[in-house]
Amino acid sequence: MRIAPLLAGMFLLFPAVRITNAQQSSVAATSTAPSTTDLATIRAFYRAGLEKNGIVGSTLVLVDNGRVVLNEPYGQQSLTPQQPVDEQTTYHWASVTKTFTGIAIMQLRDRGLLSLDDPLVKYIPELNDVHDPYGPVSAITIREAMSHSNGFRDATWPWHVGPWEPYEPTQWSQIVAMLPYTSVDFPPGSRYRYSNLAVVFLGEIIARLSGDNFEVYMLKNVLGPLGMTHSYYDRSPATLLPYRSHSWDRKDGKLTEDPFDFDTGITRANGGLNAPLPDMVRYLRFLLGDPAHQAEYDRILKRSSLEEMWRPILPVPPDDDFPSRPGAKDDVATSFFIHTDRGVRLIGHPGWQNGFRSQIDIDPATHRGYLAVYNTDAGDATENTRRFNIELRDYLIDHFFTVSPGEGLH
Repeated sequence: MRIAPLLAGMFLLFPAVRITNAQQSSVAATSTAPSTTDLATIRAFYRAGLEKNGIVGSTLVLVDNGRVVLNEPYGQQSLTPQQPVDEQTTYHWASVTKTFTGIAIMQLRDRGLLSLDDPLVKYIPELNDVHDPYGPVSAITIREAMSHSNGFRDATWPWHVGPWEPYEPTQWSQIVAMLPYTSVDFPPGSRYRYSNLAVVFLGEIIARLSGDNFEVYMLKNVLGPLGMTHSYYDRSPATLLPYRSHSWDRKDGKLTEDPFDFDTGITRANGGLNAPLPDMVRYLRFLLGDPAHQAEYDRILKRSSLEEMWRPILPVPPDDDFPSRPGAKDDVATSFFIHTDRGVRLIGHPGWQNGFRSQIDIDPATHRGYLAVYNTDAGDATENTRRFNIELRDYLIDHFFTVSPGEGLH
């Protein structure tokens, strides 16, 4: 059964956190916005980077104390015919989805339905077929699945007979068929290694404990209550399809369009979310918190539980996905990553799939955050979306997160 086409008409069933214009003004009035930082400078850096790296379309949003201080759409969401990126453009957020899945697991924990230290096999007995040379599979916990310290492989589908994305397994039965040929590669809990497969297991636990399909649970308990009324998993509802961005890969100077309106299959818990920027701003505000709306936010997930997810668990060694400037470092937490640099502690997650790249980061100390998303994955030495995404993060650390209170943004 396809769930996505049902979503658009269901949101009215759920009360949402609503922030009125007056409330936004109230939040803005208490903001200590960065001083002497010209938004035109950030905008110019961002747009120059997009042009240099051959990116077709993108959006950057900066939020300070609940107030959107920069909303910068760029380029095209479609080339044939040309359709410019605007506020309604729906992007694929790829692995940023994992943070939503983690919040759902914490909801179930807070409702007394599971413990983060429960073994995965308690809810998915099929995992007993996995080969674990380091001990019983029952030692692998939900917490280790959420912190990428479980020992499972990265890829959900390990046999690369062709480009894997987005043609992942579509049914849980296909995952089960692979379990006797799945191994644990290091002692669980001993180190970090990214694992999409482990997050598939988390999505299955959510479905089994709630009695709902994963997408329906997320609609009822996260997207709907947050007022993310134009967000959905996998293929687009017909009414929202016109707003969905196309995506491209750029290699050796050649631009190639990726499959449009694709289905992430069984991997929807780790990379299936599609959302426009206004919806993602609602999510970012929830992560940042707001005393005026905390009672409403707490009905989704208590602030203490959210902050629990941001405690570092293991260091993340620097690599192409997590490069750090001298003196900076990365840690994995519970469904989030922590990047620490120049006194700033960013909580967030990157995403990458089917030509899309995305990033969400917040700094709870300054009550600031940003969203960046690109519909083109350039992968050359001279044109490279991943590299520019990191350059943008570091630029924002220097020119948005670390500037002093004062005059405000222009």
